[in-house]
Amino acid sequence: MKLATIRLGDHRTAAVRVEGDQLVEVGRPDVGAVLAAPDGLAAAAAADGARHPLAGADLAPVVPRPSKVVCVGLNYQNHIKEMGRDLPEYPTLFCKFADTLIGAADDIRRPVETEQFDWEAELAVVIGRQARRADEEQAVAAIAGFTVLNDVTCRDWQFRTREWLQGKNWDSTTPIGPYLVTADETGPRPALDIRCEVDGRVMQSDNTGDLLFDPVHLVRYVSTMVRLNPGDVIATGTPGGVGHARKPPVFLKGGELVVTEIEGLGRLENRVVPEGA
Repeated sequence: MKLATIRLGDHRTAAVRVEGDQLVEVGRPDVGAVLAAPDGLAAAAAADGARHPLAGADLAPVVPRPSKVVCVGLNYQNHIKEMGRDLPEYPTLFCKFADTLIGAADDIRRPVETEQFDWEAELAVVIGRQARRADEEQAVAAIAGFTVLNDVTCRDWQFRTREWLQGKNWDSTTPIGPYLVTADETGPRPALDIRCEVDGRVMQSDNTGDLLFDPVHLVRYVSTMVRLNPGDVIATGTPGGVGHARKPPVFLKGGELVVTEIEGLGRLENRVVPEGA
């Protein structure tokens, strides 16, 4: 099943189920609310609400207000090598705030304070049930499904200190969506082609099966220290090909179309514009 959150106008949103070229409202304001409800996915599968055409739908972030977005750095071997790092023994974690999130076709707002605005295509795990100190079976059961995310980064701010948070949390810079594809369609450890294009040029191309720490491992690891709630997101890391590591480096200046796509999960198409435009 594919679920999305659409904007209806007047600051209203609705969770919808994708059926061919139609979107069917499922009686909740967003996908996060679906996941938080008892038997929310089962109810969403059976719901038969108002219908909207898929073409031209205004897609909000698939989970607009997660209680946390946990991100993983250095999780593909080729990216680890291009960044000049050793293979890690444990996942490298940082967090994002919900105010960074935008929809699948929204503009990426380039801050005036950065000269090194970079792309990072990522597979994102969406949590479907609460988990704390999850074992293998519980971690698998906690994964509602997967979506596409681009962890757009201000590299000059990221590397001001050893901590990365300040490079990763700029307002309206992180597209996520277009859909939540439930785990019954992908399995808990999907091996899917992932790619990022900038103005039609392929910058990243890999397969999510190459993750050093897979989604189940990450749910187990993160839930050891903090409760994971329905609708929470784990961004699993980016493959090689980021602009910072290119010689010479390549960064987003403004006006570019960034396309982020994962096989079977969907496609983000976001234009880079100056913040405030």
